[in-house]
Amino acid sequence: MEKVPTVHRTIREQVAAHLRYAVLSGELGEGEALREQPLARHFGVSRGPVRDALLQLTQEGLLVAEQNCGVRVRVRRPDPAIRSLVVRMRRKIESFALKGLCRQGDEGLAFFAKNLSLFQVACRQGEMAEVVEHDMAFHRHIVECGGGADLVAVWVPVVTHMMLPYSRHRDLMDSYREHEAVVAALRCGDKAVAQECLRANIQ
Repeated sequence: MEKVPTVHRTIREQVAAHLRYAVLSGELGEGEALREQPLARHFGVSRGPVRDALLQLTQEGLLVAEQNCGVRVRVRRPDPAIRSLVVRMRRKIESFALKGLCRQGDEGLAFFAKNLSLFQVACRQGEMAEVVEHDMAFHRHIVECGGGADLVAVWVPVVTHMMLPYSRHRDLMDSYREHEAVVAALRCGDKAVAQECLRANIQ
């Protein structure tokens, strides 16, 4: 586990963010056990924030808590019908948020220049932890700016349940180009195309 990808307000949030990206990037494998004391030593914190972070990620569906077995990374048993439902939910949430983002004009778009630059480098180099970091940051910005904290609270468990299937791309740069297309349409003021590109990216 390399780093906490962004600055968060509390120790719990930092630990949760770090572990979330480690799971989504595959750095922590399915079924892998996570124990409070070793994690506390790794992060240099007390066990309290680690315990709270593990609980949060369990509630998000990334981890599972089993009696007498502790906490483990969830083993995915994909149900096509459920996945299809989750994809539709995520598209609705982010499409709704995108409308709010569009109303902010250039102020709402300023974030994307640096994000796309970092995402492009990560995709070219195949650095999965950073790919996940910048991918999540891209979509979170849409939801946060377009819908606020309440919508983010709804979106997080939905997006983490999808587990970000990069395997659908032959080349990670395809994911970058999908993000780039969303931003290009927004900068041109073409909201309909931006919505189409966003929906195509969420699969």
